[in-house]
Amino acid sequence: MVQKAKILLVDDRPENLLALEAILSALDQTLVRASSGEEALKALLTDDFAVILLDVQMPGMDGFETAAHIKRRERTRDIPIIFLTAINHGPHHTFRGYAAGAVDYISKPFDPWVLRAKVSVFVELYMKNCQLREQAALLRLQLEGGGKGAVGGKESAGLLAELSARLAAVEEQAEALSKQLDDESADAAAVATAAHLERKLTGLRRALDALEPGAGSGTASVPSQN
Repeated sequence: MVQKAKILLVDDRPENLLALEAILSALDQTLVRASSGEEALKALLTDDFAVILLDVQMPGMDGFETAAHIKRRERTRDIPIIFLTAINHGPHHTFRGYAAGAVDYISKPFDPWVLRAKVSVFVELYMKNCQLREQAALLRLQLEGGGKGAVGGKESAGLLAELSARLAAVEEQAEALSKQLDDESADAAAVATAAHLERKLTGLRRALDALEPGAGSGTASVPSQN
């Protein structure tokens, strides 16, 4: 069973959180509420999120300050942030949002279909990354158990075949997602994230190929997942 991605919704107004939940419920993912910047940071201490929808205007710690804290933490700095705001002070205000680390900046009222489509892209990228980490974990186990040199034995060969097949499925899905992003002229941040995912997949494929019998001696290196 595929685990659902978590989406963090941050807004001090309950009616806005309710509206976001209504819009995003069709994605069938786990929606987590936070009514303040402080509450959002607390949620981020324990859970992993695919994307954060962050209101700009909040009492106390506003959206910009919250984003700055998120980007300073190693655990959370790569989580995409979509800013939502009811005000528009021109290009300078928008630039401040991007400077704070946002991948998108949407003014209210927004088109529900557009917002859902943007969020779905980051959810899909997150799921692909989770699959990639799973393949890497299995590969590391194989490397630790197999020692140096090419992997031998029927059991090892069977595991390698399974790893290769599972990785191929992720590669196929990532390629389809990249084509979809190109066709829809998606946000530059989403395209860059997809390209980063494909690079990591390529590194993992090379490491897996190096374990095949006859691939040569030495221990294959597993690409970093950072």
